[in-house]
Parts: sequence; C-alpha cells; structure tokens
Amino acid sequence: MCGTLGVEMILQVYHSSFVDVEDISKACGCPLLPLKSHIKGPAPVSEQDSTDIVDEAITFFRANVFFRNFDIKSPADKLLIYLTFYINLALKRLEGCRTLAEGTKAIINLGLEKVPVPGEHGFPFPGLFSQPQSEEEAELFRNYLKQIREETSGRLLSVAYRSNGTPNKWWLAFAKRKFMNIITP
Repeated sequence: MCGTLGVEMILQVYHSSFVDVEDISKACGCPLLPLKSHIKGPAPVSEQDSTDIVDEAITFFRANVFFRNFDIKSPADKLLIYLTFYINLALKRLEGCRTLAEGTKAIINLGLEKVPVPGEHGFPFPGLFSQPQSEEEAELFRNYLKQIREETSGRLLSVAYRSNGTPNKWWLAFAKRKFMNIITP
C-alpha cells in the first residue's frame, strides 16, 4: 500500500536576542543598541568578541527574508526588521557588481543617500517606529540609522564577495527576494 505522509513544517522567524533593552537609550521607540563599530555615531560601542544586532541581521537574513509577516517580540525586533530590509536593498544594489571594487562603490553611493526617519517620505515602515517628538530625536535616530547602515554595509561586503573579490552567488541570489512584500527602490 502506497501513500503519502503529510508533513507539516512550521517556519518561524528568527528574533533578536536583545530582549532586555530597559536600560538602553531609545529614539522613535527603537533601542539604540551597541555596535561593534569604529564608525562615528550615537551607538554605544560593544565588545568586539560579542554578537551585536548587525551580526544577527546578517546571520538571520537568508531565513527571515522569506517571511511576509514578522511577529515583533521585543523592540530590538523592529531594528532587525529594518536591517533585514536594508540588507535586501544593499544586495539589490550589489546585484550587477561583478567585483568587490564595484560593490564597494555601489555601497558607498547607497551610504550617501539621505536616510529618512519615521514620518518622512521614503521611510519603508510607517507605523513600525514612532514619529520623532522633536528635531533632536529625529536627528539622533537618523544618525543611528546612518551609522548602523554603514556598519551593516561593510560587514555585508565581506559575505557578499569572496576573498578573491568575486561575487558570492549564495548571497547575491537573495537580491531577488522581496522582504515582507516591500518593493525596494
């Protein structure tokens, strides 16, 4: 007797491990988590041997990019969502770049673009973060997003390209995905 065995897979989104953010400064409802970064900005510096939110975003990206819905379990998950979207955007910019040098130029150009904050045209997730209550809060959040985007870009280049400077097809193939059905520019 032949038959099929019904196998049900339950796929779960990877969430941030940064759940205890009570003592961390916030802007627009987003925790300003520490980064392993030498890039100037408002983020506190974390120890180089620890995992930060950028590590999590890059590690979880290839799984999380397949989801259309993302259950937010902590404020850090909001930042993880934003970074997943940003990695998707960066990979789209790297898609046609055949060398690390071309990819670096594309990422630098992406970094020069204006970083919108909640309430401004171009911010990808209206309602995910609260709107800034003052111009100072808007600038703090903008500067944090700029810093975290620059840090993410640098680390992304090291996985999107091999040590010989050629594209890593196992990463760049994800440029075709739409995260949460959002079309990236």
